[in-house]
Amino acid sequence: MRIALLIVIVLAAALGIGLTLAPGIVERGMNRVVPHAPWAVSEAARTLHDTLRIADWHSDSLLWDRDLLVAGSRGHVDVPRLEHGRVTLQVFTAVTKSPAGQNYERNSADSDNITLLTVVQQWPVRTWKSLTERALHQAERLHDFAARAPDRLVVVTDRASLARALAARSDGAGPVIGVLGIEGMHALDGELANLDRLWAAGYRIFGLTHFFDNALGGSLHGTSGAGLTDFGRAVVTEIERRGGIVDLAHASPQVVEDLLAMSSRPPIISHTGLAGACATPRNIPDALMQQVAAKGGLIGIGYWDAAVCDISPAGVARSIAYGIDLLGADALSLGSDYDGATEVAFDTSELAGLTQALLDAGVDASSIRGIMGENTLAFLLAQLP
Repeated sequence: MRIALLIVIVLAAALGIGLTLAPGIVERGMNRVVPHAPWAVSEAARTLHDTLRIADWHSDSLLWDRDLLVAGSRGHVDVPRLEHGRVTLQVFTAVTKSPAGQNYERNSADSDNITLLTVVQQWPVRTWKSLTERALHQAERLHDFAARAPDRLVVVTDRASLARALAARSDGAGPVIGVLGIEGMHALDGELANLDRLWAAGYRIFGLTHFFDNALGGSLHGTSGAGLTDFGRAVVTEIERRGGIVDLAHASPQVVEDLLAMSSRPPIISHTGLAGACATPRNIPDALMQQVAAKGGLIGIGYWDAAVCDISPAGVARSIAYGIDLLGADALSLGSDYDGATEVAFDTSELAGLTQALLDAGVDASSIRGIMGENTLAFLLAQLP
C-alpha cells in the first residue's frame, strides 16, 4: 500500500513539474529571436529613436504563460522590453484557435492546437471548450497586469482614455499603453450576442479570420476562398456601429473586397507583408493593399520571414521602403506579429535597430515618425469610440 501511494505521489509530482515546464519549452521553440550580435545604432539614429512614439498593431503575448511585468528570457514582448524599446502603444491580440499542421496554403477548421495549450498552461476549465472564454481569459490577464502596475501599463478602450494616456507620458516615459484585439471572430462561438461580452472585456480591434475559414467568411489560408457570409456581414455591421476597428489580416482576398465594398469605416491589416517585396502565400496582392490604403486604412508591416522574406532590420526596412513607393508613408505602420509563433531577428527592446535600418534605406525622419507610430496613434484617436 505504501509503495502504491509512493508511486502515485511520484507520478503526481512528475506531472506537476511537466505542466510547469512544458509551456516554457513550447514557447522557446516557437517564439525565437535568432542569435545575433547587437544591431549597430548610430548616434543620429539613437537620437531620432529616442524621440519617437512607437506603436505596434499585433502581439500574441497574452497566449503564453509569462508574467508580462517581468523581463523574460523567452519570447519577444514584455513590459520591461517595451519600455527599453521606447514603445508607446502595444496592441495585445488574443488567439483562440489554431489548426494542427498550420500552414499558409490550406487549413481546415477540424483541429485545434490551442485546446492542449489551455490545459497544459492550466487555464480555467471554462476556457477548454469555449473560444469566447479563451478571449475573455486573455483580456483578464492584460487587465490584471495593468492593475498590478498602473504606473507601467494602462489599457485603453476609447479616444478619451487614449488621449489621457498619451498626455501622461513625458519624454518617452510613463505607462505603456495597451489595446486589446482579437485574431479571428470564431471567438464569438457562433453567437453575435457574445460580442457584448468581448466588448465589455475591452476588445476594440477585431480580426475576422485567422488560419482557417470560419462562420464569418474565408481565410487567406483556408479551403474555400469565400467572401463574407451573411453572419460575417452582420458582425461587421455591429462592430462598426459600436466604433470598433476591423482587422483584415489573414482574410481571403474576397473577404477583403467584400469588406471594402460594405464598410463605412477604414480597416487595418494589422500584420502582413507586401507581395511585390516578398511574394509568399501570406501576402495578398498589392492591388488589394492599394484599395485598403485608398479607404483610409493602415497596413502593419511584420518582421517574420513569410511577411518580409528577410527578417533582418535591413530586410524589414526594404519592405517598408517598397510600401512607401506603393502606398505612401501615411498608409504604413508596424505589425510585428511578436509572440505569434514567429522567428524574428530583433525583439521589441531592439527597435532602435529598425530605426537605423530605415535611415540607411533613405527613409526621411518625418516618414519614420509616422510609420513607427504616429500613423497608428492618429488612426486610433480618430477611429476608437
